Amino acid sequence: MMNKFEKTPRRWLSPSAALNRFKPPHSIATGITPVERQRARYGFQIGGIGLLIGQDTGSEILERTPVYPLPKAPTWLLGLVNLRGNLVPVFDVKPLLELESDDAQDKRRLLILDGGDKAVGIMIDGLPQLAATNNALSRLPPLPVALRPYVAKAYARDDTVWLEFNHHGFFEALGGSMAGMG
Repeated sequence: MMNKFEKTPRRWLSPSAALNRFKPPHSIATGITPVERQRARYGFQIGGIGLLIGQDTGSEILERTPVYPLPKAPTWLLGLVNLRGNLVPVFDVKPLLELESDDAQDKRRLLILDGGDKAVGIMIDGLPQLAATNNALSRLPPLPVALRPYVAKAYARDDTVWLEFNHHGFFEALGGSMAGMG
């Protein structure tokens, strides 16, 4: 005889079926839907130009790290930093891109892109920030000549334009120009 607490057992869902039933709530605090959150990208500013960090690119900010200058290096190659035993070249691309240099040196940061033997350092204005990439522009805005071959797309939100930046190609070309100087 069954008592009132015993019921016929319900059929359990398979784990994949249970996970597929989950619907994450819309985030009221950020106003960003889960789909937009998946596409979240970060970018950095250099002289008013917004450059996106590649989606699969590791990055970190270094504070107060000594940069060791290299003799006879161009002005845009500041020198090297020792990052956990790896020597990383550090670039200030403002002179290379012919951008105005402001007096806010205390707001400049050293951003490291990638790691190991592919790591490069670049001086940026301020900290990296969340960049909106859901509104692609139909054509690129005017760009410095040295940057044009390394920008494929541009995105805009409010007054900010973010450029899809191929930092690998850009810094490889700089390394090639350095080899041609010697």
